[in-house]
Amino acid sequence: MSDTAIGMYSIILLLALFLTGLEMAYCLILIGFFGFTFLMSFPAASNLVIKDFFDNFTTYSYTVIPLFILMGEFASNSNIAKRLYTGAHKWFGHIPGGLAMTTIAGATAFKAMCGSTLATVGTFSNLAMPEMDRYNYRKEISAGTIASVSTLGMILPPSTVLIIYGLQVEQSIGRLFIAGIVPSLMIAFLFMGVVVGWVSIKPEMAPRAERATWKERIAAIPEALIILIVFAIVIGGMITGFFSPTEAGTIGTVAIFILALIRREVNKGMLISAFKGALKTAIMVLMLIAGSSIFGHFLAITEIPMIAAKWASSLPIPSTLIMIVIILIYLIGGSIMDDLAFMVVATPIFFPTAIQLGYDPIWFGILICVTLMIGGLIPPIAVYVFILGNITGLPFGTIYKGVIPFLSALIVALVILFIFPQIALWLPNLMMGVG
Repeated sequence: MSDTAIGMYSIILLLALFLTGLEMAYCLILIGFFGFTFLMSFPAASNLVIKDFFDNFTTYSYTVIPLFILMGEFASNSNIAKRLYTGAHKWFGHIPGGLAMTTIAGATAFKAMCGSTLATVGTFSNLAMPEMDRYNYRKEISAGTIASVSTLGMILPPSTVLIIYGLQVEQSIGRLFIAGIVPSLMIAFLFMGVVVGWVSIKPEMAPRAERATWKERIAAIPEALIILIVFAIVIGGMITGFFSPTEAGTIGTVAIFILALIRREVNKGMLISAFKGALKTAIMVLMLIAGSSIFGHFLAITEIPMIAAKWASSLPIPSTLIMIVIILIYLIGGSIMDDLAFMVVATPIFFPTAIQLGYDPIWFGILICVTLMIGGLIPPIAVYVFILGNITGLPFGTIYKGVIPFLSALIVALVILFIFPQIALWLPNLMMGVG
């Protein structure tokens, strides 16, 4: 049996092992280790595991991951999200579907300070759902809004997924962050368009809230300005090269902590919760990266990525069709397993193909993230729907009914990005030069 055939069987075995319920990080480590042992030797595989673990857990550039995660934990464990939601409510609550649009605006602003998509869905499940219930919003529109807007964490900086993609394929994290800004804002506006269209057809889905005074609206502006300043410092510092992504994560984390400290929201319980959540998530992500490294080295000796790239580039069909097939694979993969885990597994295989076909690596990363956003909302796994259902106790069928219109908006966004790559590339090229 050839090395390539062994590699193909190993990928199938990897997916089968994951379906048993074992964490993807351990699946990658086991398959990578035993595959390397089979093709090389046990001592070589043992040395590989030790070296990859040591390299991944001592690499300076990877310290950006726990820092941005901790920044998000500080934000979600303080009252920052609540004040953002209240401020957005003052501006949008009185219009039809205003509370749903408030949730979209508030979650988007909160995501600009938080690197975790799961923190966003958890925070706004507890924050926005009771408010929409109080104003007699139908469960479908409230649940669909919260689950869908939480996916923006995939591409709106500081995105943990974009950080890991950048580290995997050795692309600028700052450029990836900037590339995610315009597409994420486009998706947020498309979500708002879904709400407007929905309540225009069925006004009973989202009754209006009371109108806030202009004094109350103006009083809510400083909170948004604080978020904008922190966001500008963190992203702007990376754009200008004034500090590295790791330093940006440190500054952002310290800024959010000081903000919570000034407002007397820091206490023992808050610190324990924030550090515990950050530690748990960071270890999970770093283990996933280590497992990916081990599995990637195994794939390298099977030559599957190189063979796939050469095969795809030699096909007598347009490169556009090949890219559509890759998108469909990511879409299916993102729907049956955790989006981050699938990206870590699939990117070493398909990234060389995309580059061989002449596609921009930054655009490819944004496109894949939007694809995984869709995958995170469709069965059978649908992680955002699952988390929202567990928090709120709503039937999954009810949540899915609310998610479908927003899924349509995400598909439209994916098509637009596919046809017009400059939507993702224009801003980084403008601010950082053509890469």
